[in-house]
Amino acid sequence: MDINVVRVQRQKDVLAALRQVLSERSLLWHDEAVTPYECDGLSAYRQRPLVVALPETHEQVGLVLKACHALGVPVVARGAGTGLSGGALPHADGVTLSLARLDKVVHIDALARTAIVQCGVRNLAISEAASPHGLYYAPDPSSQIACTIGGNVAENAGGVHCLKYGLTVHNVLRVRGFTVEGEPMALGSEALDTPGLDLLAAFIGSEGLLGVVTEVTVRLLPRPQVARCLLASFNDVRHAGDAVAAIIAAGLIPAGLEMMDRPMTLAVEDFVKAGYDLEAAAILLVESDGTPEEVEEEIGRLREVLIQAGATRCDLSQDEAQRLRFWSGRKNAFPATGRISADYLCMDASIPRKALATMLESIEQMQASHGLRCVNVFHAGDGNLHPLILFDANQAGQLQRAEAFGNDILRTAVDLGGTITGEHGVGIEKLDAMCMQFSDDERAQMLAFKAAFDPQGLLNPGKAVPMLARCGELRGVRRGAGLEQALADLPRF
Repeated sequence: MDINVVRVQRQKDVLAALRQVLSERSLLWHDEAVTPYECDGLSAYRQRPLVVALPETHEQVGLVLKACHALGVPVVARGAGTGLSGGALPHADGVTLSLARLDKVVHIDALARTAIVQCGVRNLAISEAASPHGLYYAPDPSSQIACTIGGNVAENAGGVHCLKYGLTVHNVLRVRGFTVEGEPMALGSEALDTPGLDLLAAFIGSEGLLGVVTEVTVRLLPRPQVARCLLASFNDVRHAGDAVAAIIAAGLIPAGLEMMDRPMTLAVEDFVKAGYDLEAAAILLVESDGTPEEVEEEIGRLREVLIQAGATRCDLSQDEAQRLRFWSGRKNAFPATGRISADYLCMDASIPRKALATMLESIEQMQASHGLRCVNVFHAGDGNLHPLILFDANQAGQLQRAEAFGNDILRTAVDLGGTITGEHGVGIEKLDAMCMQFSDDERAQMLAFKAAFDPQGLLNPGKAVPMLARCGELRGVRRGAGLEQALADLPRF
């Protein structure tokens, strides 16, 4: 039978089932309607879903999952689509479950310093809702103006202040949602402990493979009385990298510690006029927050460490407007890069802080070998790298060269004692890199854990953990072969 005929009939069956639980305005299936959902922030790889479902309530999410499970239809949950690893790439024969309409702040408890929010609430909107109480939500990914808390939970998002205040996993107390069968579940507690197995941390960062989150209880923090930012310049990247390690070695944990190399600062300064030193080979943004007395004392110690580590210039923000301007450059690194390159591949890996300079020097050598430029921005405080590889997808072979460049970066990160991802997740982008880092036994345990929640593999199939039988073949496929080629033959659950 013609494959298109089969697909059309499957689409009709899925729509008939979903129309029993959702209104017509909550279902999309025509090509022009589902095209906006064909990729997430990793736009080099696209796939139209069979159907897009847009439930408006917690209960409707459960009913959609029940209907899909009964038909054996794959489901890919999606928030705002700002992810950068292809984690929300649709399944061609499945349903994309868009949770964007679950966007209510349910409750702010100022005394307990918690907020209960639906999964579609934007990251920044949590802090905006908590602001009248003098509170805020600490994790602040660069996409916080758009990304949702549900997506943050799926990827264990971080942000520029994660060094002091932690990642999503450190700031989420409880999640509520559904299993693949549409059965309600709740993990974690607002109390100090919860009965049963502690599965919350395993669920956060699981990329939609274990269940679908509809509601999140987060920890709120009091807004610091004062925050000031030091902008430190260095005449070579090794001094800048060594300065990061020196800060931590001195027992200092600043609120933020970010690093950018000169090509990145040139792109950013032209875009937002942040006031960066364009002569510096690298700059560090180092923020201190707390009481006025705490900030004054910590800034003094930070400045001393930076100068001893080789800083040629240290500029301190004089008011809140200047502090925000310093950070606007870092927050706009990705859009600024989009102005100087037709396309870019944003990598995500983590290394020991002491290896930052070595990694930057390695990336510089890789640029020559792959014939592509790379601009670098880092969550330097926790060693989380975001090299942006510049290429033009319209030029034959450049995407494959960018993938090979990214593969070399990930391999170097592992060789330096790091990991293949810090906060962007594995998705489809790093399937082969999972083979690079984890043994067959380790991946078997991951697959078994996935199967305990989702025996049929219907939730986000083909993502995050490659099938064991294919891992040996995937190990070398990324270099020059293209991720798309590898995915074409990748078995599903």
